[in-house]
Amino acid sequence: MKTTIDPDRCVGHGICAMICPDVFAVGDDGFGTVLDAGNDDSFRPLVNEAAENCPEGAISVTAE
Repeated sequence: MKTTIDPDRCVGHGICAMICPDVFAVGDDGFGTVLDAGNDDSFRPLVNEAAENCPEGAISVTAE
């Protein structure tokens, strides 16, 4: 699994980090970032939930 956040779409709501703090964080710039665990399939259910709840649709999850 590969998890990415589109920096042009993210506005920093932080919902992703609240849903799955092992994969997402809010950076010093106030925008979402994907941590190293973003490629760990064991987090897929929470990553998918974060993607579905992102108001801006900025999170992408693809098979790798």
